[in-house]
Amino acid sequence: MPRYSLLASLLLGAVACVPLGTPITDPNAARGSQQRPPEYYADKALRYQDYIYNPDVRSVQCYVATGQNTDIFQPPVVPITQQQPIVLEFDLLGTNSERMTAKLVHCDADWKPSVLTDMQFLNEINEFLITDYRTGVNVKVPYYHYRMQVPRVKLSGNYLLVVSGAGNVPVVSRRLLVYQNDVEVAIRQGIPVAGQERYTLQQVDFSISYGGSNLVNPSQEVKVMLRQNFRWDNAKVNLRPTFVRDAERRLDYQYFNFENAFAAGSEFRYFDTRSLRVLGAGIAQLDPAASPRAVVLSPEATRNGQAYSQFDDINGQRIFESREYGNGATNADYANVTFQLRAPSAAPGPVYVFGALSDWQLKDEFKLTYNEEQKQYTGAALLKQGYYNYQYVVGKTTGAPDGVYFEGSHQETENQYDLLVYYRPPGTRADLLIGYQMIAVNSRRP
Repeated sequence: MPRYSLLASLLLGAVACVPLGTPITDPNAARGSQQRPPEYYADKALRYQDYIYNPDVRSVQCYVATGQNTDIFQPPVVPITQQQPIVLEFDLLGTNSERMTAKLVHCDADWKPSVLTDMQFLNEINEFLITDYRTGVNVKVPYYHYRMQVPRVKLSGNYLLVVSGAGNVPVVSRRLLVYQNDVEVAIRQGIPVAGQERYTLQQVDFSISYGGSNLVNPSQEVKVMLRQNFRWDNAKVNLRPTFVRDAERRLDYQYFNFENAFAAGSEFRYFDTRSLRVLGAGIAQLDPAASPRAVVLSPEATRNGQAYSQFDDINGQRIFESREYGNGATNADYANVTFQLRAPSAAPGPVYVFGALSDWQLKDEFKLTYNEEQKQYTGAALLKQGYYNYQYVVGKTTGAPDGVYFEGSHQETENQYDLLVYYRPPGTRADLLIGYQMIAVNSRRP
């Protein structure tokens, strides 16, 4: 999935709050008449993760502003120099804007708030008024689009950006990473030591050289985290080195029981709603007269058990854009998008639409309902105009959802992986992010 060349081609083409079309419990109900799901948004307690606390907050994007068309694909990870800032954007549905403020919370490696005071990681007061907001133009679903640039920090590590509205109640939070290259990270694709697993898993081997850093007891004190496509829900944590080479001042991580292996999955499914006048890719029906506009995706089927199919995708992300008017930030409208997944029998758990569109979470509003007579899962969600990647997953009681049940898994799939290396120097009170590295597996970029 050469995301950058794909994005370039994509962009060349390029009084009360309205009711959200969620959750999807009755696919036969009139579009726009469903009630908002109370469960997900009921608890306003701050969570130290990517989270949306207000059902009117939609289309959240957090990325590094590099000045390129591929900005929105850059995860919120920056070096300590922070020459290119992290940007947060989101929509607030409705005809009235709200006063929004933001703050940063420094966190430990395990995403618990650290004991540092604000002035130990900031040079300014830790409250930032968001003044950049604009109303949606020529849209049936009214909204205000908010944008802010995250201020510079003094320390590397984990940060939680928290945006609050009236009454200082959080409305959205996002995880940010600031790193310093104190160690040298070597990361490469490995081969799973097994039989059939080598055809379905992708293994990432890596080593950490610390010759230029005075690390105390690195085999125990260095913490690493391995992510696939910048997701947090299935990240590999608490990985310990398999070899400690004191003479060479290097830690090697090469496992034999799949501790550092991920299900490779398949290339993401996609649909295109950048135009709400003509049918885009993956669209079966379009009703531009409805309010909100209504889109029905083409019926789909399981891909598990099928041969690998190669095509470009954007690793589960999405692009907001309007082909008719451009500038997806304020000119893109919202539409009720109906998903259809054929299945001969019900899955062994609840089925969800999954990806960046759901914050990589199992949200009630993206939960599908199975119709035994039609042998089909159906559901609808209110989504902003754009180009979307997604997949169907089966929820589990613990751990990451099962994406293989409907999507299958092929080692040929293109995925991105990144490694986070943390260390807390003796006598300090904060975990520093002392190393960061990315790798694209099966990249098809020239």
